Amino acid sequence: MKEFALRAIRLRSTWQRSAVVAATATALALTAQFPAAAINSYNATPAPERTEVGALVATWDNDDNPATPDRVDWVCSGTMVDADTFLTAAHCTTDWPENVRFYVSLDQDVQAGLDKAAAQHPGDPAAVAAAVAVPGTAHSHPDYPGPAADTHDISVIELPADKVKARWSFTPATLPTAGLFDRLGARGLNDTDFTVAGYGTQEAQREPGGHTHPGGGIRLKAPVTFDALNDAWIRLAMTAPQGNGGACYGDSGGPNFAMVDGKRLLAATTITGDTPCYATNVTYRLDTPGARTFLAPYVKLP
Repeated sequence: MKEFALRAIRLRSTWQRSAVVAATATALALTAQFPAAAINSYNATPAPERTEVGALVATWDNDDNPATPDRVDWVCSGTMVDADTFLTAAHCTTDWPENVRFYVSLDQDVQAGLDKAAAQHPGDPAAVAAAVAVPGTAHSHPDYPGPAADTHDISVIELPADKVKARWSFTPATLPTAGLFDRLGARGLNDTDFTVAGYGTQEAQREPGGHTHPGGGIRLKAPVTFDALNDAWIRLAMTAPQGNGGACYGDSGGPNFAMVDGKRLLAATTITGDTPCYATNVTYRLDTPGARTFLAPYVKLP
């Protein structure tokens, strides 16, 4: 099982990539052979209406001069849960160089925005990030990484509400009430419509050098179906024959919505799944005491 953060497989910065894209694009960059896409390529559609769903952008240093950042890229997905709080995964906001800085973009096509900004601000990752996203402060769960039963893989980015409002219009996602999915149980969840959304890459594609995960950077959505409920997790099936899509690398922290009593709820966040991104999306429940205790200082809970 692999965490679906993108930084493990996107190793070039946007501004570096844009300088060489015409000649030697990386496997996950935009190319003519693999048009940009997010979520799995099967049974997925664009999600311009999901304006509360955004991309986590980071600038960081990876050379001998830590005074200035030299890389920028979008690295994960997430969701606005109020006017100034972006919910994502802790593995997206931890284990970075000390000078990492996080930003949030609610653009539909964040990759196109980064590429355009990279051409306008060559060699200036901070300017590239600021052109497409709003800076914020990350707060990861203090107990991450926890045990497998509950890894505490949850994080928020606090944002300046005025700057977010000036750039985007959205209605924050609605969180579930305490213990909702335990009350629904397997029978109720089997009858629940789930949708995953995010900016991540596609399922594994066979290439001469091995598997690649093309695309990414555009907000898409796909149907998924209930598979299993655990204390901290909702496992969702994303197998194509059942009409499902699914999450992949870069969708970490992104939303899995559930329609309950006619209301769209942010049920869980994408955390991990099978390596080729064909079968299962393992998502972190947001109705549990652990998740709610973490979120309580940042957002009003239902």
